[in-house]
Amino acid sequence: MPPTPQTLTAERILEATEEVLRRHGPAKATVVDVARALGVSHGSVYRHFRTKAALREAVTKRWLDRTTQVLAAIVAAPGPDPETRVREWLAALFAAKRRKAFDDPELFATYTVLTTETAESVVGEHIAELTGQLTELVRAGVAAGAFTAEDPAATAGALFQATGFFHDPHYAREWKRPGVEGDFEALVDLLLSGLRARG
Repeated sequence: MPPTPQTLTAERILEATEEVLRRHGPAKATVVDVARALGVSHGSVYRHFRTKAALREAVTKRWLDRTTQVLAAIVAAPGPDPETRVREWLAALFAAKRRKAFDDPELFATYTVLTTETAESVVGEHIAELTGQLTELVRAGVAAGAFTAEDPAATAGALFQATGFFHDPHYAREWKRPGVEGDFEALVDLLLSGLRARG
């Protein structure tokens, strides 16, 4: 039985939008397609999202937030030593991006297009959230006497930029290359050795 406008929620619309994007791609997917998938009028969709751009922005944010939430759990959990926590966070970021790229390549390609369209807002916010999480980990390492960093936020930004090859979607093709895990580990080892407090 199709949902009525009363039971239609933003979350249901976003789920349907993701399916429509997977089937048709960003160039052909329309709000009418989303409404048809939900069994409602396109006006019902517009009551939740005023424009097609707003709907695309919301579905992109939802997709990116899945990664943010996984990483937030690492930051929130009482972890082992600060180095291990930073290593786990960076490894989880790399793993999450690889899963997105390889488990659902059609949707990944779609979101690569959508994130380009919404780069100023949604992607910028996503990167700010991620570097904020990393800042918390660096700050905790400094407080524990494990790291030396005069400005934890700047240090976190540098760590994020330095590891960009392993989480920026533009490099996704390279993530299947043999030895890429070893390259990741070597880079993280190097970065952590630079963070260690000098006794």
